[in-house]
Amino acid sequence: MAKYITILLMTLSLVSCDPKQVQQALDILNQTGNSYSVADGLKQALEFGVDNSVKRLSSQGGYLNSIYKIMLPPEAQKVVNTVEKIPGFNNVEQKILAKINESAEDAASKAGPIFLNAIRGITFDDAMNILMGNDNAATTYLNQRTFNPLYGEFNPVIVNSLNKFGALDYWTEIVTAYNKIPLVKKVNPDLGDHITSKALDGLFALIAKKEKGIRTDVSQRTTDLLKNVFAKQD
Repeated sequence: MAKYITILLMTLSLVSCDPKQVQQALDILNQTGNSYSVADGLKQALEFGVDNSVKRLSSQGGYLNSIYKIMLPPEAQKVVNTVEKIPGFNNVEQKILAKINESAEDAASKAGPIFLNAIRGITFDDAMNILMGNDNAATTYLNQRTFNPLYGEFNPVIVNSLNKFGALDYWTEIVTAYNKIPLVKKVNPDLGDHITSKALDGLFALIAKKEKGIRTDVSQRTTDLLKNVFAKQD
């Protein structure tokens, strides 16, 4: 009986959807045999995506040697380009990029529990909407619900990591040299904010890639739960 009540509630909540979407939802529930497994399957897919992304980006060179490499913001790039012309400052851009990406890699290792706590809050209704959404619907949901809290948790970790690897000290040295140049407008861009945002963008991009893989590639559904929940999308 509980199963049919769940189906009825779900159908009523989707009355504004295309009839094919409603039928798809019913097919998924009938196939899994358990309404809760739909939400569990989405959670598992996201957990796999988070775990894969965190491990990859927190490894040595995870950011620096990937398409997710964090570059300097424009105002910081201007400072670096100018300071490199001063005697004694060699390979400034290469050094600062290595330090900030290493800091992001260090901080990424702390992101897993923050993501997983948000994933556990996904409801059955959320899961059904996600399941019938775009290839990155789960990641979009996670981004909307967690980006600001993640930023609040992540930023202090980034700043600590920047200090740990000497990035902020080196940046202070660069900015001090730049600000001594006659007639330049004194600057001190917030590297912590920039790196935090870019580090999180990279994490979400990788999670989205993993989510799409599970949705579209049968071989990436490595558990029975994932196979059952996503089978109707094929």
